Amino acid sequence: MSLLLNPQKYTAMHQDPKTEQIMTKTIEFFERKGLISIKEDDQASRWYEDFIHFLKQEKVFATLLTPAGYGEADARFDLSRICAYNEVLAFYSLAYQYCYQVTILGLGPIWMGSNENVKHKTASLLNDGAIFAFGLSERAHGADLYANEVKLIPSGDNTYSADGSKYYIGNANEAALVSTFGKFSDTNDYVFFVVEPKHRHYKLVKKISTSGVRPAFVGEYDLINYPITADDIISTGALAWDSSLSTVNIGKFQLGFASIGICTHALYEAIDHAHARTLYGKKVTDFPHIRKICTEAYARTVAMKLYALRSLDYFRSSSDIDRRYLLFNPIQKMKVTTQGMQVIDMLLDAIAAKGFEQDTYFECAIRDIGMIPRLEGTTHVNIALVIKFMENYFFDPVDYPEIAQRNDPADDAYLFLQKTGKLATIKFPDYRKAYDGMESPNVTVFKKQLELFREFLFNAAPDTTQRKNIDYMLALGEMFTLIVYAQLIIENCRIYNISLDLMDFIFNCLVRDFSQYALSQISNHVNSQSQEKYLTEMVQKPILDVACEQNLWSNEVTPLIGSYSANP
Repeated sequence: MSLLLNPQKYTAMHQDPKTEQIMTKTIEFFERKGLISIKEDDQASRWYEDFIHFLKQEKVFATLLTPAGYGEADARFDLSRICAYNEVLAFYSLAYQYCYQVTILGLGPIWMGSNENVKHKTASLLNDGAIFAFGLSERAHGADLYANEVKLIPSGDNTYSADGSKYYIGNANEAALVSTFGKFSDTNDYVFFVVEPKHRHYKLVKKISTSGVRPAFVGEYDLINYPITADDIISTGALAWDSSLSTVNIGKFQLGFASIGICTHALYEAIDHAHARTLYGKKVTDFPHIRKICTEAYARTVAMKLYALRSLDYFRSSSDIDRRYLLFNPIQKMKVTTQGMQVIDMLLDAIAAKGFEQDTYFECAIRDIGMIPRLEGTTHVNIALVIKFMENYFFDPVDYPEIAQRNDPADDAYLFLQKTGKLATIKFPDYRKAYDGMESPNVTVFKKQLELFREFLFNAAPDTTQRKNIDYMLALGEMFTLIVYAQLIIENCRIYNISLDLMDFIFNCLVRDFSQYALSQISNHVNSQSQEKYLTEMVQKPILDVACEQNLWSNEVTPLIGSYSANP
């Protein structure tokens, strides 16, 4: 059975009826709506009232996004089903997923805050079908929290006046509440407070037109002497700061699942088009290079999902003792999403002009996939974060209990209790344990590459000048990122019983990617003689196994042909 989502052959992945009901009804909504209608809304940049009505009617957000104890019996903040729903929505259009993701972001500071009245109000609004928004970014500063300019100005009697502007805010038009980040003007302490878009002191400045997610609403809003009382403040000081970072940990984590949904739908559409087309008396899928493209796109998409699901296991199992997710999450946000760009680019080479036709899903995929890893400088920000873990990952292993697969129905309460900072205290078990009993020719080659990288860090570590060169360190971070990406993939190859052919081909891709990064480090940066020696040895050729690729094409890729076709 393929690990990839097929809505028209949807198989229950969760253990409770309510979750399956939501997934099934959502699929029915989009299949009934059809691709033509979805594309018409996209081309007209039409706000999706029908989708919002569906969410309200089925109490989707109330069920999925209300923590246990604040809503009905089936409500819980269960990251497993939250992530699965992201994949389903993006499969049909990233615009729908965007509405969901920014609602998750908007809810984060509320559930993490200390204002119980706002929490109960939020639960009631969710039950009524409300969506939410996250007022963090600003036009001049993006997501730079230190430079935030929105102010709460004391008015006396424990009341305030909010002034300032927020930019690039999803759902800014119809959110019931917008969780807004700012500072007290008198103390400069951080604060999160909620505002209502329908309030006369909230000015919706404009919709920001974007090339993708057109039906969604990305907006700018001004707060002009907006009256704030203690009842509107959800957190202050350290809690407000921590809430901003922890909310991003939860919300931006969803981006990987969105990329997987897009790549999966695009793969179905591309392979069907190629198979139905005849050139020079042959089906396009009979051409060796087209088979190669489709096989690699399939393998990379499965690898994306294997990593995303395994990082989800670590996130759901996290605690103050085990915070390894703080390494795995930024890789989810950066590596899975950039792999999505590579998959779509490869498939576009296979279907060429067809991908640009306005009546295809693929045309949306081309526009949307590149937005995901570039939101607020995601790629560079997250590589810079990942680098901080290199020393402990390679040189200071500790024992941890084995993390099990986590698709069980449970309220993930720790998500709202996350601790920030002290990254140097986060430890990891010996990364080599992940490879025990998992052997294949290209796994062996990759293991050689990662051991060379470890020796590089031990014997030829970047000097002071190189460490201060962010460009040099970011390039090095790409290789480290790929090593961590591979670890979680191979852990999940064991859990999901991935075929030996598929596992080996995934590592064929990883070997090539690692070699390219090593070559880039040689070609674009000044290295010592010792460093260049190690980097040159890291450039390895994968083991090319024609029989393995043929088996993969015949047994796993060919069955995708005709397996999903969008309802027009």
